[in-house]
Amino acid sequence: MVWLSSELMFFAGLFAMYFTHRSVAGPEAWAEHTSVLNFPFALGNTTILVLSSVTCQMGVFAAERFQARRTGSLLNVARWGMQEWYTLTFVMGSVFVAGQVTEYTELIHHGLTISNSTYGSVFYITTGFHALHVIGGLVAFLYVLASSFAARRFGHLEAGRAVVTSYYWHFVDVVWIGLFFVIYVLDYALVQ
Repeated sequence: MVWLSSELMFFAGLFAMYFTHRSVAGPEAWAEHTSVLNFPFALGNTTILVLSSVTCQMGVFAAERFQARRTGSLLNVARWGMQEWYTLTFVMGSVFVAGQVTEYTELIHHGLTISNSTYGSVFYITTGFHALHVIGGLVAFLYVLASSFAARRFGHLEAGRAVVTSYYWHFVDVVWIGLFFVIYVLDYALVQ
């Protein structure tokens, strides 16, 4: 929890950087660059990340029941264990990161780079650091999954790892919701 608090302060600094640069650059310069953002694509990507928090929490519920693996058919999600829910969460998080890479490629193609404007710098720094945090969460999911497969008996230690990883994942999701609202929703509303 202390580490997550320090991460909160880190992202607060990134938000402060965003708002400071935005106020200094002026609305005309900002509107020029925000017009190249693909809002529908970013909304879809955000939906995937937010839904991954739901699948993560379902994995936590299974871990709290000490249910590591599914007890029925793979198609019967009501019988899934922590491993199935966390694997799905990992896949969804990976899709989110791949979506960000796709978006970056599209924005660079439109001429928005980290070095050609303050907007580009702020955009790539804030979203890039968030992407690194998502990748860190994906590594944590791999660790939790590997340790649950290696454990002879799924107990409190494995369930605790799953719960702590979920704290981090939910934190990363909440930060993204804030970033999405500030970068896409507010700027999109102002450009329209």
